[in-house]
Amino acid sequence: MPTRTVSWSGANARRIERQGLAAPALASPNAIPLLAGVMLGAHAQVLSAAELSLGLRIEGATRADVRRALWEERSLVKTYGPRGTVHLLAAEDVPMWTGALSAIPGRVGQLSKDIRLTAAQTDAVVEAAGEALSGTELTADELTEAIVARTGAWAGDPVLPAFQGMWPRWRQAMHTAAHRGVLAFGPNRGQKVTYTNPGAVPMEQNAALSEFVRRYLYAYGPAAPQHFAKWLAAPRGWANALFEELARGGEIEEVSFEGVGEAWVAAGDTEFPGAGEEAEGVRLLPYFDAFGIASQPRELLFPGRATERALAGGQAGNYPLLLVDGTVAGVWHQRRSGKRIAVTVEPLERLTAGQLKELESQTARVGDVGEAVVELTVGKVTVGPHA
Repeated sequence: MPTRTVSWSGANARRIERQGLAAPALASPNAIPLLAGVMLGAHAQVLSAAELSLGLRIEGATRADVRRALWEERSLVKTYGPRGTVHLLAAEDVPMWTGALSAIPGRVGQLSKDIRLTAAQTDAVVEAAGEALSGTELTADELTEAIVARTGAWAGDPVLPAFQGMWPRWRQAMHTAAHRGVLAFGPNRGQKVTYTNPGAVPMEQNAALSEFVRRYLYAYGPAAPQHFAKWLAAPRGWANALFEELARGGEIEEVSFEGVGEAWVAAGDTEFPGAGEEAEGVRLLPYFDAFGIASQPRELLFPGRATERALAGGQAGNYPLLLVDGTVAGVWHQRRSGKRIAVTVEPLERLTAGQLKELESQTARVGDVGEAVVELTVGKVTVGPHA
């Protein structure tokens, strides 16, 4: 039975503080990968959003700093993370990520049997991709040629429906190759995406899962297994069994969490802010920011009108968020034109003079991170959710 009760305000304030949202982290040579590690990745389907997610959390950081960490210092890796979506991960965490993600039970896809890769074909594609990408960067077409040369013509059969045609059969195994540590994104070559082999050796699966869950609970706890499963897009039954095993081993402990009931924290990590220490201030979060996606229960983070305005069919991340005192209180949008960014913020309630001043400061930081001059408008956001 849980021996401690955690309030929503206490949990929310701790999450905000740990993620550099209460106050930006001090700039240091390792600040960017450290924050990426604490957040458990910055969503990078839209790379500029990942740059903003990280930049806003670190004092004085800009998008150039994030790009330098990614492409020059290689302290970040762009690869497939939770939910199979593209993330920027701390390079030193990739063994943990690959070990944990490769342990998630697979699901039989909707593809017909004559299109699906067999287990043996998947293994062959992963091995071929790892060899072809070692020490180099290849476009999708170049990688297709290399894989076909190493496996056979079947790997290149154009059988997968794609945005503007058909993709080759081998691309079913892209996520698997990433989760086995042999495929990640390289820098774009003009308008073309490239891939490379990050040389990651996956951590042993049980050790990786143990570390992974404890890191998740450090960032987003207390949480229940269903929250973990939803964040990962993993089977709920598998998550339940995993939490039960870690609880038996004394690696996580149970608490009673407001709005959830039974929930879990990493063992010994039970200190939370008390009454009067709630989150304060105004913050802007970009598309798909980790805090808005992973924090649960969602109905408490998106209270009242925020549920309808800032979620897209219940899905978080599709709107950039305005946070006021730790909860979602509006949406915003930015439109870039050269070295200028027009920012429109739509609060759901009238902001006080002090809050407007904080909003101006946050908007200026958006400009600093984006290396641009910002113009702020408080008014209706007419742009729909990101797809």
